[in-house]
Amino acid sequence: MNHRELARLTWPEAGDLAADGAALALPLGSTEQHGPHLPLSTDADLAHELCRRLAAARRDVVVAPPLAYGASGEHEGFVGTLSIGQEALEATLVELCRSASRSFPGVVIVSTHGGNAEPLRRAERRLTAESGRILAWTPSWSGDAHAGRTETSIQLALDPDSVRLERAEAGDRRPIRELMPELRASSVRAVSANGVLGDPEGASAVEGIALIEAMFDELASAFAAWRAGWRATLPGAGAEASR
Repeated sequence: MNHRELARLTWPEAGDLAADGAALALPLGSTEQHGPHLPLSTDADLAHELCRRLAAARRDVVVAPPLAYGASGEHEGFVGTLSIGQEALEATLVELCRSASRSFPGVVIVSTHGGNAEPLRRAERRLTAESGRILAWTPSWSGDAHAGRTETSIQLALDPDSVRLERAEAGDRRPIRELMPELRASSVRAVSANGVLGDPEGASAVEGIALIEAMFDELASAFAAWRAGWRATLPGAGAEASR
């Protein structure tokens, strides 16, 4: 299965895909604690998987190397968390997309870390104002907030060997809406000593697969609608480039 990973292409190969109208999909995650049982790469792993699925389903997508550093200041205090902050993330996204837009006719940023939301929105606004074709997309789910059943199920589906189920334990189980004022005023560490916001009990790969498939369906629909809005301006626009 050809996922069209940019890092594995030569520049002429990338050039051929760009000339055919391929958009660049940028996986945006984080390197941050996900409790005592999930890897620091959890968010980046999901973003990369969603982008690879998009490229596998469509002929007009190339996947960029994941950007695995985000705005994760709320998780500082846990060893291994590496955060570049909101200002630096916004600037990085703007410069990366400006550079990518010199080669590719559009860029979709797939972000799977909630702390990236504000700088991502600001970057999207700046780039759009510069006439860039940018789609900033984040998945939605109704599960627990962080390193609980939802994310544990997803990681079990993506990379079961990376999950230390024997170390899984509940953290603060309160709904995120109740936790948010305290989180904004302090940090995750202040409300959960183990970094978990939720409870991983009951997590399964089967549940994770269903969650990933639902997210992918949402991403594919958003991408198709966005792509349809600018396909007519590309060379050879009469040809259907998808699926």
